[in-house]
Amino acid sequence: MVGFDLETRREVHVAEQSTEYWKRRGYGGTEQLVCFYCFHGFEAAPGTRVPLVTRGRLGGKVRRHFAHPAGTAPDGGHHPETVWHITTKHALAHWARTQPGVAAVRLEQWTPDQDRRADVAVRLEDSTRLALEAQRMLMTDDAWRARHRDYARAGIVDVWFWRPGVHFLHVVLDERLPVWFYVASKSSVWTAFGRPHPRRRRWWQTPDLAVFGLHHPPCPLDDLERQAIPLGELGLGPRGAELSEAVHSKLLESQRQAREEAVTWRESEARYARQLGAAQQRRAQAARRPAAPPPAPAPTGGLRCTVCGRALAPQLAKAGRHILC
Repeated sequence: MVGFDLETRREVHVAEQSTEYWKRRGYGGTEQLVCFYCFHGFEAAPGTRVPLVTRGRLGGKVRRHFAHPAGTAPDGGHHPETVWHITTKHALAHWARTQPGVAAVRLEQWTPDQDRRADVAVRLEDSTRLALEAQRMLMTDDAWRARHRDYARAGIVDVWFWRPGVHFLHVVLDERLPVWFYVASKSSVWTAFGRPHPRRRRWWQTPDLAVFGLHHPPCPLDDLERQAIPLGELGLGPRGAELSEAVHSKLLESQRQAREEAVTWRESEARYARQLGAAQQRRAQAARRPAAPPPAPAPTGGLRCTVCGRALAPQLAKAGRHILC
């Protein structure tokens, strides 16, 4: 759950401050920390003020979280999709602020041309701009491509985190981007690896040999292998979210055998090409040599060598051939 600070007039997440800090401002304290959803009219009248309590403990089985005091939640609770979107947006912002090389993080930031508003806008120290999108609903391929290309035109790298249960978007893979699903209840992300492609004829000539092991991102319509990763173990760089060293090493080890076999096949192929070229060169040289002169005619009735056909001396008649033939 996300809170709203009546004094600062901004959304707040439990991870931003200590438990004691929020208790002083929530239910039983100054009561300036209220439910964001109720205050903004989700399943309640706009302006409804419900001071929040802070539950759970750091490192415990139940993570720290905001909650309504008993008996104050709306019937049926808040809509799960709404809660997921707001919670994920704040979790991503908090995660981005902890990453090295991040200069600034802002919520709900418009692009310079006012075409798109990023859930979380990030600026890196090298001036790269990122848009972290918490997408709770399925989009058509055309709608996603339109948003992706708008970000590209603005010079912004878009990174999409989808709600679990949303249909897997192969259109994202078609743009050679990974797909990330954020599980808010576990503060973890799951992504998909492509399983090794079958090795068809002359597979070793494929430009990207990574596809013959586990690879990330997968290719469109690959068989997939799911991988869960705590959000805190993901990195953030100029190309977006990055796998940890341990997970990246797992991928490289899966690809190692295929790469080594490909080197062996390529060396064998090159050796055969060299041998074939040498044979062709020898044949070409032989074709360019002048033809041997025809044998001198032997006297009528004279002896001839049975090997070269030239005249044969009477002394060699018994052998029937020249000594060197």
